[in-house]
Amino acid sequence: MRLTAKPTNSHPTEIKLHQVSNIIEISFDDGSVFKLPCEYLRVCTPSAEAVGHAPGQEVLQVGKEDVAIKEIKPIGNYAIAPVFSDGHNSGIYTWDFLYKLGAEYQTLWANYLHKLDAAGHKRK
Repeated sequence: MRLTAKPTNSHPTEIKLHQVSNIIEISFDDGSVFKLPCEYLRVCTPSAEAVGHAPGQEVLQVGKEDVAIKEIKPIGNYAIAPVFSDGHNSGIYTWDFLYKLGAEYQTLWANYLHKLDAAGHKRK
């Protein structure tokens, strides 16, 4: 999914990885708290592997139901790079991108599920 995040001027105050539930909990300095499933973060990766180098080159991410995050690497003071259990490690998730993923979770997840269905894929 190719997503564009507008600047929010919000920064995380805490990022917790819940390994049993495969959820990342992100608290922002504006009081927002988002609980994002690892599968959701993986299928929304901003990496070129998934979004391509130009519009129309997106690759639908499938079969990621059981993916976990093994490690979270900080990228300067502006992002993180999760290392996923399926080997994917090239997505850089900026604070603005993570905020968008949290704030628009219901819509973005429903859109992803619709694209899966349209492509003939089923989740486990």
